[in-house]
Amino acid sequence: MNSLFRKKDVDLILSNNKSASTPKTLGAFDVTLMSIGATIGTGVMVLTGVVAARDAGPAVVLSFICSAIICILVALCYAEFASTIPTSGSAYTYIYVSLGEFVAHLIGWSLVIGYTLSTATVAGGWSAYFTGLLNEIGIHLPKQLTAIPSQGGIINLPAVLVVLLITILLSRGTKESKKINNLMVVVKLSIIVLFVIVGVFYIKPQNWHPFMPFGYKGVFAGAASVFFAFSGFDAVSTSAEEVKNPQRNLPIGIVSSLIICTVIYIVVCLILTGITHYTQLNVADAMSYALSTVGQSWAASIISVGAVIGIMAVMLAYSYGASRILFSMSRDGLLPKKFSKVNKKTNVPVLSTWVVGILGAMLTGMVDLKQLADLANIILIGTFMLVAFSVIVLRKTHPKLKRNFIVPLVPTLPIVAVICCLFLMFNLSKITWVYFAGWLVLGTIVYFTYSRKHSTLEVKKQGKNELKMSA
Repeated sequence: MNSLFRKKDVDLILSNNKSASTPKTLGAFDVTLMSIGATIGTGVMVLTGVVAARDAGPAVVLSFICSAIICILVALCYAEFASTIPTSGSAYTYIYVSLGEFVAHLIGWSLVIGYTLSTATVAGGWSAYFTGLLNEIGIHLPKQLTAIPSQGGIINLPAVLVVLLITILLSRGTKESKKINNLMVVVKLSIIVLFVIVGVFYIKPQNWHPFMPFGYKGVFAGAASVFFAFSGFDAVSTSAEEVKNPQRNLPIGIVSSLIICTVIYIVVCLILTGITHYTQLNVADAMSYALSTVGQSWAASIISVGAVIGIMAVMLAYSYGASRILFSMSRDGLLPKKFSKVNKKTNVPVLSTWVVGILGAMLTGMVDLKQLADLANIILIGTFMLVAFSVIVLRKTHPKLKRNFIVPLVPTLPIVAVICCLFLMFNLSKITWVYFAGWLVLGTIVYFTYSRKHSTLEVKKQGKNELKMSA
């Protein structure tokens, strides 16, 4: 039983980082942009309108603020971990050193599929924007190639191709993908600025009434739905081994990006629901739709083009995160070692990158992602909850560990984060909990049939036992 909760040695992790095989190419600015790139995307361009129409009305701004507060509390915990244990694997590694191997395995197992589902979901939204743009210029793709089977098509080909394109980009190396990601983020922020500058002149305050048509229940339901829109910082923390001076740059990137994204969401929500009544916003391209309703079609078209470019940055960050967690679990022996082999030229775990890419392409091309997107949500919220709890545990077990960033008010602040995460999880549907439980059961089977025997910690233990016997 003790082996289930055996923990990785923090000192050994820090020592291994000094001889890591991955090059350190990311600065604080790159981390901040990557986190913004992972966060700003479907949330501001798709979910704002849908959640306003279905759940919260103009009070969708409160839904975003609620999720933002919870994410900032969790982000502070991530920042402490990232500044203390700057290693690839993010929450998986943090939990491995604090709560033990079995819990860490289930978290890593869940995050790989959670990030992959996030990539697939975003790719579906990207495809809608892309095909919409093609229609505007007179190019009409057949429905069979733009819709999944349950919607009367054969495959969502544009979504499949964009996931594979992102995979090719990531397989070329972090340095190359970093440049393109930074460009995509700049484009994305530019179209948001355009929306704000144009849209602010068409706000009608009467559209904000009633402000909370679905009551507080709608606000909290909306908060659970838009949580997905804030989760990008977790994917970015998997880049620790490729960050220059990670103890300084990771906390700066994580916290500053969340603050920037929160301000952006608040401003966009207020302007969006001020331009168009919330009952008309149940559309995927809410920002461009709102501007087109007030006769600003030129700006709506520019925003659609920018969205096609910018949303790709979200897919890049999530695919990157999934492949790096797969890499970390393989390196620890919890999954086959093939997943942790890196290409000699690019220093990229190519197999892990392509496994994530192919799985994401299959999901986005063939599967109805509504319930699967909710599964990604519950996985991310549950992970955040355990990371917040792990800060308390690590403070107790490693009180003298050097921490360049320290979460204030421990244990109060992490406990509040845990309670808030639980509250959001219970606002998700029962079927989502069933899917989540099923995935955890499958992960448990994998652990007891493969991971427990091949764990690096188990191999070392067996080696020590053999030495004692031979002596």
